[in-house]
Amino acid sequence: MPLVRSISGLRATVGDALTPALVARYAVAFARLSGGGTIIVGRDGRPSGGWIEDVVSGALRAAGATPLVIGMAPTPTVQMAVEHSDATGGISITASHNPSEWNGLKFLDGTGVFLDAAGCEELFALVDADDDRALASWERVGERITGEGVVNDHVERTLALPFVDLAALHRRAFHVVVDAVNASGSHAVPALLERMGCRVVPLHCNGTGYFPHTPEPLPENLGSLRAAVREHGADLGIAVDPDADRLVLIDERGEPIGEEYTIVQCTDFVLRHARLQDTRRDLACCVNLSTTRAVEDVAARHGAVVHRSAVGEINVVGKMKETGAVIGGEGSGGVILPALHYGRDALAGIAITMQNLLESGSSLSALRSALPHYTMVKRKQTVSPSLDIEAALREVIGGAPAAARINTVDGVRIDLERSWVHLRRSNTEPIVRAIAEAPTVEEATVLADTTLQHLAR
Repeated sequence: MPLVRSISGLRATVGDALTPALVARYAVAFARLSGGGTIIVGRDGRPSGGWIEDVVSGALRAAGATPLVIGMAPTPTVQMAVEHSDATGGISITASHNPSEWNGLKFLDGTGVFLDAAGCEELFALVDADDDRALASWERVGERITGEGVVNDHVERTLALPFVDLAALHRRAFHVVVDAVNASGSHAVPALLERMGCRVVPLHCNGTGYFPHTPEPLPENLGSLRAAVREHGADLGIAVDPDADRLVLIDERGEPIGEEYTIVQCTDFVLRHARLQDTRRDLACCVNLSTTRAVEDVAARHGAVVHRSAVGEINVVGKMKETGAVIGGEGSGGVILPALHYGRDALAGIAITMQNLLESGSSLSALRSALPHYTMVKRKQTVSPSLDIEAALREVIGGAPAAARINTVDGVRIDLERSWVHLRRSNTEPIVRAIAEAPTVEEATVLADTTLQHLAR
């Protein structure tokens, strides 16, 4: 399989495109980009993560940096560890939701956020130059340090969020089933829930890194979790991806509420609390262009403005910082809560969700029913590298109704009265994606399919 590198970092199949030599080149280049110093290294638990951790650590030392190795930890834990230290950067060893044969590297700057487009471009240029001058002389080799307690620190900082009412949560004692695909959330997620007084059923939380099913937390991959929620009579089920930056929720009936609705209900909760604290404050939230318009609907309830960014976590984070957003994220189940840190974080989403359920006094299915409802249809089409995507986008724009609102920040998004469609080239695959949303599946399907037809002309 080909190596994929983008604003989301580096990922590839192990033993094929992802080799020890390649991993070392990227680690050395990142040490040079970061200016040396301490670089925090964590991994999502995949079996290949052990040797990659060793290679990354050795390469950083060879470049004169000091790797602080924290072992298996969620990507947001690595982000927080960097932010609350004097580290010059961080590396999370993960391929996110990709299958077991994949692994990769995500690169963090000294503030604990992912490298932006310019930072990635500079890093990749250093890698491609393969400059041996980046290596340190024999007497300046870095020291490997082992870090402990960072996952527990993440849990405690999450519990310290001002809206979390631990005493009331303990009295309620929610019953929760957890599927962490045996990866980095295996300790962190149950630990957080137990500290909130929940009765936890750990379904796939052994920490071995061997995935019991396809790791992307989509409904078709969560059959065992859905069954376990029903079997145990639980209040809800929680699924996270291997590096625990995405959160997907299963209601008390064993039905998924939809990954898009993780950010919707979290946005509703955070904006409500922010409005209660200050009735005159200008409130903002931020999501990417492919996220449900239900976010706009719940934001309107609280007099808040929604800003949209290009797809990609760092793009959402950049827009959040620019606008002072109090909540943000992506429709894939990614919640970004600046009060905790600027990164997608399943633990932040869990804390919000549990407190939201507590305060509402209702079930998760009832909470979902109270939110706006739309149907989203996602299509993708393989395209030739020679495709003139700009010409195709111009044709799509030209065919839009006069009253449509057009956004060209990332491909093109066309907003109609009660529906929208987003057409963009993928950052990681030779495909174009068309995502459409409307009140009915029929409307969304027509909108997505007719938009993709422009590529065949």
